[in-house]
Formats: sequence, C-alpha cells, structure tokens
Amino acid sequence: MALAMMREPLEAQAQQAATPLLSVRDVTLQYQTRRQIVTATYRVSFDVQRQDRFILLGPSGCGKSTLLKGIGGFLSPVEGEISLAGKRITGPGADRMMVFQEFDQLLPWQTVLGNVMFPMRKTGRFPRSEWRDRAMRAVEKVGLAKFADSHPHTLSGGMKQRVAIARALAMEPEILLMDEPFAALDALTRRRMQDELLELWNDIRFTLVFVTHSIQEAIVIGSRIVVMTPHPGQIRAELDATPFKQEDAGSEEFMAFNRKINGMLFGEEKIAHG
Repeated sequence: MALAMMREPLEAQAQQAATPLLSVRDVTLQYQTRRQIVTATYRVSFDVQRQDRFILLGPSGCGKSTLLKGIGGFLSPVEGEISLAGKRITGPGADRMMVFQEFDQLLPWQTVLGNVMFPMRKTGRFPRSEWRDRAMRAVEKVGLAKFADSHPHTLSGGMKQRVAIARALAMEPEILLMDEPFAALDALTRRRMQDELLELWNDIRFTLVFVTHSIQEAIVIGSRIVVMTPHPGQIRAELDATPFKQEDAGSEEFMAFNRKINGMLFGEEKIAHG
C-alpha cells in the first residue's frame, strides 16, 4: 500500500515533466492596420518546457513579437490554439509577465520599489502584507537594492530594464516573456544584461520566452532556438543551443553555429528540426 502511494506522486511528477508548460498549435495570428489585415504568423507550432530559455529568432516583420502578444493573451489566434499548463489562453493573466524593449514601461511617479509592487496592487496576487518584502527581494536579485527609493528618471537604460525584470519576476509567473528587452542598449550594457539574465535564471530557474533578431544573443541566452521565416512567420528550424556560453563567442564552434543560423534566416539552409 505504501509503495503504491509513493509510486503515484512519482508518476505524476514524471507526467508533469513530460507535458510542455506552453503549447502553440497551428497558430495563425493577424492584426489590423489602417489599410489592411496583416497575417503575422501562419500555422506556427512549438512547445516550451518548464525552465526552458526559449528563443524566437527572426528578421523584423516575421511575427515573433506578435507571437509573444498571443502568448501574453493580448491577441487571439484566428486559427489554432495557445495553451499554458494545459489550459487555453484567452486573455492576459498574472501567470504570464512581459518585459518590453522600451525604457518608458516604468511608472515615472513611482520609485523602483513602487514600480515592482505595482502589479501586485493591480492583481491582488499576494496578500498586501507581503508586497513590500516580495518586491524588495526581487530588487535585490537584480542588484538594485541601493536604488529602491529612486525614481526612473534617475536610472540608466540598463537599470530601468533590471527594474522591469524585477517587477515581472516578483509576480512569480509561470512564464516570463521578453520582447527584445536589450535591443536599445549600447553593446557593453547589452552584454552585461545578458550575463545578468543568465545569472538570474541559474538562481531562480524560471521559464523564459525571449524575442530577438540578434543571432549571437539567441545563442548566448537560449537553450532552444526557433528560427522563423520572413513575413508571414513560419518555423524554419528548432535548434538546441545549450552548449554555448558568452565566453564561447570567439570559438570556431560558436562561429559555425552562427553561420548555420544565418544561412537559415536568409534561406540558404533547408528547414530542419533538432
């Protein structure tokens, strides 16, 4: 009897590990401009496992940011389904937090701590008595404890992005969505932010879906990379990038992988998986 009771939780854990956290199935997304309806993605399918660092990589206009909006629940598919933990996504939720490229995503009248607490106030996700402590822990994680009482206008671009990341992680989401969050930073700050994001992931092991058009950034940050075709976006390839780190960027293996992805982006490589 005791053995049977032990086996059941183990089987449940194995099933949870095998089931993808995020599932995108045959998803076509469209949006309206002043002149026409634009098809951003066409029948896109992929899975994201728990603790993945999953990269959507492609040229401008391939629909990768639109896909992120679909996962965030801000845009509904015209075809197909997006589900999180087995439940269909029908709108925004605190289980999915987004970090954008723009530095103005912070509330200028709030301090760093106030910005990090803001989603907790809006959603009521945690008891009010926990807001400050949770926010402060997140601020400490991104190395901004000394700036907890500062306002956004006093911060650098990289610091503002760290606040945005802290605000998202403080909510303990099922999945963190990042839309080219470092693209507007200078090269040195961008590299430092990439390193800090990976350090945070090693510490917390959150699930990440990250949009970029930089091949090197995709290789450094990602454990899995989806390479998308130009408009309308489709999946050209899914690749494993786990072995590579920032310090590998000058190695022949890294450069060869970079060239391989570059060929896929520009149609010189056949569609592949794995």
